[in-house]
Amino acid sequence: MRSSQYTLFILLIVFASCKKDNSNPPAAETMYFPSNTDTTWERKSMSSLGWNTSNVQALKDYLSQKNSKSFMILVNGRIVMEEYFNGHTASDTWQWNSAGKTLVSTTTGIAQQEGLLNINTKASQYLGAGWTAAPLAKENLITVRHLLTMTSGLNDSNNLVIRPNLTYMADAGTRWSYHNVFQKLIDVVAATSGQTFDNYFNAKLKNKLGMDGFWNYGTIFTIYHSNTRSMARFGLMALNNGKWKDEQIINQTFFNEAINSSQSINPSYGYLWWLCGKSGAMIPGGQTFYPGNLIPNAPTDAYAAMGAEDQRIYVVPSKKMVVIRMGDASDPLNPSFAVSGFDNELWGKLNAVIN
Repeated sequence: MRSSQYTLFILLIVFASCKKDNSNPPAAETMYFPSNTDTTWERKSMSSLGWNTSNVQALKDYLSQKNSKSFMILVNGRIVMEEYFNGHTASDTWQWNSAGKTLVSTTTGIAQQEGLLNINTKASQYLGAGWTAAPLAKENLITVRHLLTMTSGLNDSNNLVIRPNLTYMADAGTRWSYHNVFQKLIDVVAATSGQTFDNYFNAKLKNKLGMDGFWNYGTIFTIYHSNTRSMARFGLMALNNGKWKDEQIINQTFFNEAINSSQSINPSYGYLWWLCGKSGAMIPGGQTFYPGNLIPNAPTDAYAAMGAEDQRIYVVPSKKMVVIRMGDASDPLNPSFAVSGFDNELWGKLNAVIN
C-alpha cells in the first residue's frame, strides 16, 4: 500500500471511531414530582444545566435588595435554586395576593369537569337573580367565563365586592377591567358543589398536590397564604398542563384555555393567568393598551400568576422551568397590583444566569 493511501486509510478509521453513535441517544430527563408527604425534594445543579454560575450572586443580591422573602427555580420539577431572605424560612407562610386568582380559576375548571357548572352559563343561574345592582337584562349577559376573563362589564371603581358596588358599566364581554368581582367564582363553586369553597378546594386541588396553606377571607380581598414550596407545587402542576404525577387534576382542554388569550381586548390575559409573548397588554387600574410583550425580557411562551407586591409564579414550558418569588413590594413607594417593572428587571438578572 502506498504511503498516501495508508495515511488516508488510517484517517478513515480514526474518523469512524470518533463519530458519535446516535443509535441510542441519551434519554431526555424525566419530569420529577416531589412526594406529597416527604419533605425531601430532588435537586439539580446549575453547572449540570450549563448555567452561568458567576452571575448567581448578582441575582441573589438583587432579590434581597428588592425585599424578597423567598425565591425558587425548578427545572423538570427539580430544585435548582432555593433561597430565603430577610429572616424568612422554608416553613413560613406568605400571602399570594392576586397570584391566588389562578387557584380559583383552576378550582372552577375542576368543578366544570365534574359537571357541576358550565362556564358559558350565565352567573345568575348559580348566584341567583339580582346578585348585581345592574339591570336584570345586563346582569343576565354575565357568564362565569366573563368572571374568569375580567370582562363582566361591572363598575370597577370599588374593589369591595358587595351588591351596591356591582353596577353596570358596559355589556359583558365588551370591556376588560381588573376587578375583585372574580371572587364571585368562589360563591359559584360553593353553590354548585354544595360545600364550602375551602372544603372543595382542599379535596380537589390542595391535598392532591401536597400543598399547605389557607384562605383568608378579608373584607375586600380573599387571599391564599402558604409556604414557598407549596406555591412551587402548584407551578409544577401548571408546567405539566394540569397534571400531577399520574393524575390529570384539571383537564388539559380547560387548562389550555386558561393559559391562552381569553378575549381580544387584553390578549395578555387568560383565565386569571397573565401571558407573555402577545401583541400587547392592559394592566390593572386603567384602560390603556400597551403594545408589545408583557415582560420583554421573559421567554415569549411564559405565563404567570401575579399578585400585589410582586408575588409571582412564572411558568416557562420551553425551559421546563418554574420560578417562584414571594416577599414584600420590590418598590414600597409604588406597590403594584400585578404587573410591575420588577418583572422585567428580574428576568434580566435571570437571563444572565440561565442563558
